[in-house]
Amino acid sequence: METRINLGDPKNGPNLVTVQKKQTVQVLYVDNTNCDPKVQFIISCLAVFVVFLLYGYLQELIFTLDGFKPYGWYLTLVQFILYSTFSFIECTVTKTERRIPLKAYIFLAMLTLGTMGFSNSSLAYLNYPTQVIFKCCKLIPVMIGSIVIQHKRYNIIDFSAAICMCIGLSLFTLADSQLSPNFNIFGVIMISSALVCDALIGNYQEKWMKKYNASNREVILFSYSIGFLYLFVIMLFSGSLWSGIVFCYDKPHIYGYAFLFSTAGYLGVQVVLGLVRTCGALTAVTVTTSRKALSIVISFIFFAKPFTMQYFWAGLLVIFGIYLNLMSKNQKNLCKSNFIHNIIKRFTPKSHLKSFTTTV
Repeated sequence: METRINLGDPKNGPNLVTVQKKQTVQVLYVDNTNCDPKVQFIISCLAVFVVFLLYGYLQELIFTLDGFKPYGWYLTLVQFILYSTFSFIECTVTKTERRIPLKAYIFLAMLTLGTMGFSNSSLAYLNYPTQVIFKCCKLIPVMIGSIVIQHKRYNIIDFSAAICMCIGLSLFTLADSQLSPNFNIFGVIMISSALVCDALIGNYQEKWMKKYNASNREVILFSYSIGFLYLFVIMLFSGSLWSGIVFCYDKPHIYGYAFLFSTAGYLGVQVVLGLVRTCGALTAVTVTTSRKALSIVISFIFFAKPFTMQYFWAGLLVIFGIYLNLMSKNQKNLCKSNFIHNIIKRFTPKSHLKSFTTTV
């Protein structure tokens, strides 16, 4: 945001000076605008880890409940109701008005529904670690989406970091799927569809939020409320809405889990959208992908699974990918290494040697 100040005098005429205002940064409703950018990034990362670890735990817990697996879309409907309610309250209190065109939200809601719905429903056909192996691979689709949709450029370190993290997390989760397989091709199709939607949604959110200076709460309200209407109509005519209501009627504890699950997810969406706004889609996905490694550890602790050393080596590969990501974000420190600097200069045009946060 820019503000023009007149520093001129009557004789010489106006002299307009542009003053750059700081972008408001909030993490879980706490204002961090005046903090150092590195501190803001660390706080956002910690928030992502806390809320999404709880989110992942509750998601796996719900699908371990007896007989619940066929009702993933009903859980998604409950999520969308709660997300819409939370964001409506926020928008009403803060008097937030819509800035992004409604036709953009009609498309964004479809992607949101695909991401959440296919991801939840895939757990009826795949075990939790097998689902994560596909979700971790969205780093590269997001990067491709950034290049195609927003015409952005990345250097060799950015690509290396994404590839290392995807391979490491994939090997980490593949080991679990081999030890305790629960594989179904229909589940693969569903989670792959969620992956495609996920790869697109981050880039469109970033593009439209920056273009129209839209708030997180606005994006959540219209994306999930319109997505709720889509899903409600589909489930109503397919008959799955009534079957979900009947199944949960005498199991009120499911709604309690769903409320906590949705609350954690809503707070997580807020934090991730903040990361998208300040750091870009690829950085946001990198952070959320990193926390999946810890989610798998939590899954081992609370939901017993066998162990193999492949987990350890795959975990080291993930850590290396994170390290490359941090190096790419700080080109000044990176260029102190002549060897790495020469590699970057060899494979990346000079005009594209920017920091990670400026290229995203």
